[in-house]
Amino acid sequence: MIRVTVLENYADDDGNVIVYPGRIDKSIQIKFTGRNNRVIVHENARISRLFVDLDCDNGLLEIGPSAGVPPLLASIRIGQDSTVRIGNNVSSTAAVAMSATEGTSITVGDDVMFASENQVRADDAHPIFDVRTGLRVNVSRSISIGSHVWLARASVVLGGVTIGDGSVIGYGSIVTRSIPNNCIAAGTPAAVLRRDIAWERPHLSMVKPYYKPDGSTVKKSAYWHLTEPIAERASAPQRAIRAGRAEASRLRRRARSAAGRVVRRLRR
Repeated sequence: MIRVTVLENYADDDGNVIVYPGRIDKSIQIKFTGRNNRVIVHENARISRLFVDLDCDNGLLEIGPSAGVPPLLASIRIGQDSTVRIGNNVSSTAAVAMSATEGTSITVGDDVMFASENQVRADDAHPIFDVRTGLRVNVSRSISIGSHVWLARASVVLGGVTIGDGSVIGYGSIVTRSIPNNCIAAGTPAAVLRRDIAWERPHLSMVKPYYKPDGSTVKKSAYWHLTEPIAERASAPQRAIRAGRAEASRLRRRARSAAGRVVRRLRR
């Protein structure tokens, strides 16, 4: 295991690479345990703290540039053949935790605002198996967070989720299914509470005017859109459950039909 505590251009004999033309020597910790891992950070990225664990081989972390937004604080774990891509102008109030393993990916769009105590987890860190079949029940699944998404404090995004552009995830919510664009979703599990919304970054008490009753009080971003419906694709376990229910229903119909034939014969 190799521990790097300075963000700058780096390469080792195991094929691990850091690409960053500048130098940051505070609050940086990048651990390479495997081979052929890459960390690519844009020269204009604003980073306050970055802890990265590249546990296996062929991992990739990409961080885009930022300007005019708070810096990024992140703690990121990347497993075998997995990828985390963070877009432009992504900010966080405190460290956001991300984890992608087993060939999954986490994609974060542009102008995303993390609050504090946020987690984005494509995996559960430990495997869970069905005792009867021996099969995994918590398979790792990729995550996609669109652009201009605001994740409020302590909200969590779990594997298999897509969040559309311009949406807000409420305080303490756990997102287990996909959320469309330009809506507010909250709860455990998170559900859409309001559609056709837009949000902007100016703070209510830190940016004038200190009363913002309508959209004329802020500079509108490009993310003011009506909410569009999404067709959520069922996961493999969900498809298996639905197929099992359909088969059980078919068997019940056959049993009722056979019983009916027996009753009719007895009545003759």
